[in-house]
Amino acid sequence: MNQKLYVARSRRIAARKLGDEMLVMAAEGSTLFTLNPTATILWQAADGVTPLHEIVERGICSEFEVDAEEAMRDAEMLAQDLARHGILLLSDEPMIAAELFLQEAR
Repeated sequence: MNQKLYVARSRRIAARKLGDEMLVMAAEGSTLFTLNPTATILWQAADGVTPLHEIVERGICSEFEVDAEEAMRDAEMLAQDLARHGILLLSDEPMIAAELFLQEAR
């Protein structure tokens, strides 16, 4: 389990919550993604300063009956997939607003 993975929402997206799912449109390619309830919890908590393991423990494991290690593995894979699509940003250190801007400018 990666204890030092931080996630932040990209500013290059548009999002709207419908029920317990989130619709996210990536600016690049105008691709639309529908996030299931678990992915929505992760996305909403992705503030750049809360470690992923805390998001999993506080948000996902407390909401769903799931093994913590399995939930963490799934969350890491999901975060990496969303980062590949430009929806999330990943870092080994907490990210502040200025760092997020610089990371997205690359």
